[in-house]
Amino acid sequence: MTLAAAAIFGALALRGTGLGFVMITVALGQIAWGVAYRWISITNGDNGVSVKGRPSPFGLSLASPAGFYWATFVVFLIAVASMAIFVASPFGASLRGTRDQPRRMNALGYHVWMVRFLAFLFSGFWSGVAGLLYLYYNEFVSPQAVALTASAEALLMVISGGTATLLGPIVGAGLVVIVKNVASAYIERWNFVLGAIFVVIVVFMPDGLVPGTVRFARWARSAPWRG
Repeated sequence: MTLAAAAIFGALALRGTGLGFVMITVALGQIAWGVAYRWISITNGDNGVSVKGRPSPFGLSLASPAGFYWATFVVFLIAVASMAIFVASPFGASLRGTRDQPRRMNALGYHVWMVRFLAFLFSGFWSGVAGLLYLYYNEFVSPQAVALTASAEALLMVISGGTATLLGPIVGAGLVVIVKNVASAYIERWNFVLGAIFVVIVVFMPDGLVPGTVRFARWARSAPWRG
């Protein structure tokens, strides 16, 4: 069902590029939120849907926090490995080409729209896996999970960590989660702190924490004072 939804959303969103693509995806997200909020017979509206218990894949119980943690960690490793293979594959190279030079790739015979559509489906698959983990972690889901703030938070994770990198979104997600769950326990206006951190990253490391740190390390190694 997630792949089917991703296919529909991709077919609509990929009609635009750049800012148009962003606006269409935001609009589709708002439609999904509106449907989830109003279709009370299915989603229970603001009250959300509770899930009793967690599944036991391959006979392994995920009821305990430790068991669920390690299962999530294994899924995380599989996701990162699959994305690394995806990026290193010829298809990953064609995807980067359609991102940087779509007209040239089209002239070379590549179906630019289809390449982007398949990448959209790949993203939709892992988004669905993450959604299932989120559901079973909280054992509860509400329309707020598809609200605009949730999309903005995910985008903030990617931008702060570094786009077009595998490690960047991981670092960005860790930063946002730590600020939300740790700093919020000591600082009442933790949103202000998170916003300030994001502004600093954009000003001093516009390409994100991971690429910016790599660039700073290279500069430090080649600095004149090192002789």
